[in-house]
Amino acid sequence: MKELRIQTLVLGMVSTNCYLIYEENGGPAVIVDPADNGARILDKCRELSLTPEAILLTHGHFDHIGAVEDIRRAFPVTVYAGKEEGKLLKDPQANLSAQFGAGWTVQADRLVEDGEELTLLGRTWKVMETPGHTKGSVCYYIPQEEVLISGDTLFCDSFGRTDFPGGSTASLVDSIVNKLMKLPENTMVYSGHGEATTIGHEKKYNPIWGYCR
Repeated sequence: MKELRIQTLVLGMVSTNCYLIYEENGGPAVIVDPADNGARILDKCRELSLTPEAILLTHGHFDHIGAVEDIRRAFPVTVYAGKEEGKLLKDPQANLSAQFGAGWTVQADRLVEDGEELTLLGRTWKVMETPGHTKGSVCYYIPQEEVLISGDTLFCDSFGRTDFPGGSTASLVDSIVNKLMKLPENTMVYSGHGEATTIGHEKKYNPIWGYCR
């Protein structure tokens, strides 16, 4: 099996991480959270000889969905999102795009649930429901690669906000402590903003533990 590559594009007004995930030497690709600037994402796909086959959304906030339709127009992709995120994706007020004059809506092709397994790029991607930042936030875990795509649930030395519609601090703490922190310590964590980290590092240094007392 070819080596998996993860290309990070930092996009939009709040510097969101959009990930292009693919095997070496190009071919099929998965796009995670196409935040903004569809032209740049598509240019990078052409540069790397990639053909997107799926878009995975960790959640539905405006800064993670802005280029979905641009990519859909260019490639016959399947868009995945958490089963509890469907309403937020279609509500510009709830997904915060209306506040920035955009009014974006997205219709997911598949709403996935906790424990569901997707087969993409010849690998199993496990869906982990991680409510807290939004009600329908999900993470995607690739056990074979020891990679977690955490969206805005878990950051390096931090964690997601819970003061937006559908947010819950109690749910976020539960999601991180009782789900994500149970993964192997050498799991690489690719977040929605900021630098990559590992589960082992976050078990030592993440301030989420202060909410467990």
